[in-house]
Amino acid sequence: MDEAAGRQWRSTIAAAQAGDRRALDELVAGWLPLVYNVVGRALNGHADVDDVVQETMLRAVDNLGSLRDPDSFRSWLVAIAMRQIRDRARRRQPAPLDDSAAQQDFAELTVLRLGLEGQRREVAEAVPWLDDEDRQLLSLWWLEVAGELSRRELAAAAGISRQHAAVRVQRVKERLETARGIVRALDGACPDLRELTSRWNGRPDSVWRKRLARHIRGCGYCGDARETVVPAERLLVGLALVPLPVGFTLSLAFGGKTAAAAASVGWSAKVLGALTQPVVAVTAGATIVAGGAYVVTQPSDTSPPRATAPTTPATTRSPSPTLSATPSPSPSVTQRKVQLYGTVVDAVDQAPGPNADPGTLPRRPETGLNSTLGAKAVMQHRGESVTLSGRGYVLVRWQIAPHDRPGGLTMPTWTGLKGRLFHVASGGGRRMDDVVGDGSDRGYVTGMGGPDIGYTVLPDGTQQMWQNEYFYVDGTVTLNQNERGASYGLTVMPVDWAAVDKDIHYGPDQGAIRYGLVRDTGDDTAPVPQYVTRAAPADPATVAQRSRV
Repeated sequence: MDEAAGRQWRSTIAAAQAGDRRALDELVAGWLPLVYNVVGRALNGHADVDDVVQETMLRAVDNLGSLRDPDSFRSWLVAIAMRQIRDRARRRQPAPLDDSAAQQDFAELTVLRLGLEGQRREVAEAVPWLDDEDRQLLSLWWLEVAGELSRRELAAAAGISRQHAAVRVQRVKERLETARGIVRALDGACPDLRELTSRWNGRPDSVWRKRLARHIRGCGYCGDARETVVPAERLLVGLALVPLPVGFTLSLAFGGKTAAAAASVGWSAKVLGALTQPVVAVTAGATIVAGGAYVVTQPSDTSPPRATAPTTPATTRSPSPTLSATPSPSPSVTQRKVQLYGTVVDAVDQAPGPNADPGTLPRRPETGLNSTLGAKAVMQHRGESVTLSGRGYVLVRWQIAPHDRPGGLTMPTWTGLKGRLFHVASGGGRRMDDVVGDGSDRGYVTGMGGPDIGYTVLPDGTQQMWQNEYFYVDGTVTLNQNERGASYGLTVMPVDWAAVDKDIHYGPDQGAIRYGLVRDTGDDTAPVPQYVTRAAPADPATVAQRSRV
């Protein structure tokens, strides 16, 4: 932070301590991204991140009057975050190696939100391989190298001397390099490593870290770096903070003594009056205004970033709001809109007639989707997954192989949803249960098998899939291949609206069995996939058929 910025923040902190309402709002909004990055990386995106961030900001506001030196605010705030992280670890019950409460890895968010590639991406993906204590210190060192913290502030936040900090940071760097070697090897083509990891569930843990590191040390292929390895500190210099993700919620709901303390350090009447109002949205391009309850959502294509606060009675409105506000819907409208999404779930349906008009496909905003597996992800085996982030359409193309292995099919699942996901259309010219002639008197169920090779059987109540299924993502979600029993593959490709519309109108007169099917209603009542959840269970195949989203 340069001197001019430092002077500005010292002035803001002093004003907030003196009771300036706007200054306190600005303070919370300005430092929330730093706290989110510290906590997110230390906990690797665990579901508790939101709670720890909220508790950190709540305690900082509650104790702001006790801060004697504004110059130490940053280290003081980060120290509060680190204490909350450690307190959370002490309170938490021992968990199995596969933590079903974990959400999307912070490493994945880092890669997606910052667009990291090459060795920078490798560093981010190595972080989950570290133990909890190492990740906590790494979250501070990462920010130090990126220019967000000084070594003095790192040591103060960690509660250790600068000399001890130097020793511990060096150890973490060494362990990080080991983890980078594991990431690099897993991206390689070593046949011995593929055999070793055939029983691995794909989630980093200490047991597999030791096994893989031992293999790499003794393997000429995996241990041979095929390019110069750049030290992590050089890769992270000047790297931006990870922005708050779609769906991130901050709710500083003060009550009782805490509310009085908040008012004593200058919470605006607008903020205090909004605490009991419903959750409302601000755009991802804007920071969070202090107080109330806010959800970060994806901005529209044309609307400039703005913050929308809950409406309050005219007698309690602040005369000087921090950011320009626009009126929010009434509480009843807001609550009804929230309840609509996710309540319409696909049901088992009959195949439409071959010449049935697929109808008009509503056109939703598109800003493009990022895929962790590139423009065309091919997933053939259990445990493979792809994470999609952004706003746009995606094709999931089915390939069922009963000739390879028939039987009961374990459906793919959508996990870690942040934002919204809709099932908008089906296409490809046929459903997988369409019957066609095979040159004899028998009919074959296309894709689902036949009498000589056996059949692929869906779980009871599952929507019959078409060859091409189309979805609309507004946020972030992971699609998991859960092949167990019946053999199948998925090809996942971001597409645009025009491609979806063209496919569903491809019909019998062009050699297909039937036209496609439009499922999109154009609003939040559009169906969501049957197997979708905002959680990220250790075994994605356990997602309930009709999860609440």
